Amino acid sequence: MALNAFLLAVQFLTRLPVRPEYSEAAMEASPRFYPAAGVVVGGIGACVWMLAPWPPLVSAFVTLAVMVALTGGLHEDGLADTFDGLGGVRPKDRALEIMRDSRIGTYGVVALVFSLALRGLGYAEVQALPWVLIAGAAASRGAMVWAMATSTYARPSGAGSAVAGGIDAATVRVAAGTVALAWVPMVFVLPLAQVALAALGLCLGAWVIRSWYMRRLGGYTGDCMGAVQQAAEIGFILGLLA
Repeated sequence: MALNAFLLAVQFLTRLPVRPEYSEAAMEASPRFYPAAGVVVGGIGACVWMLAPWPPLVSAFVTLAVMVALTGGLHEDGLADTFDGLGGVRPKDRALEIMRDSRIGTYGVVALVFSLALRGLGYAEVQALPWVLIAGAAASRGAMVWAMATSTYARPSGAGSAVAGGIDAATVRVAAGTVALAWVPMVFVLPLAQVALAALGLCLGAWVIRSWYMRRLGGYTGDCMGAVQQAAEIGFILGLLA
């Protein structure tokens, strides 16, 4: 079941052509492998970065574009929908309705512009980028598992309802262990203080979004998890550069 759960996580979080055997048990267990799916995305991004023949800034944005393409813009879409729904002072029901609307509004556009700009510019400045890409991709998806484990699902049904019941202690342990392993190479090539600031920034980014959606919705949606991933990754990069 573990292999199917991992492949389901990859299928859900990326556009890679995997064909796992579906089962409810494997689907519920798949969140524990979200950071592992992040390692796949970050690893491919690291290969693009190392092979890119352009100056750092161009290479960084090309790498970012490939990573966004690998996920089909899943997390970016969630970020935009979350900001559109939670921006302003709309009541919960109206916010949830807006978050399901496929159209993008002003709040969503602004959030996307800042997310892409901060990550692209940040990647261009970070040292040891291949390891950083893998660590950030894994940890930001680990932040999704933490956010799901510490909040409840806000809708009666939806994209996140199939996995909402599978966030148990074992899921958190596997996800945390995967993140820790993904960070090992970075720990050996960067100063510990820089790594600590990266961890702090990542946690702050995820916590800010979690606090926001809990205050406004009383729980999370799939879109909120996209926003958590994006905010955690941005916080991770800003921490590294602090």
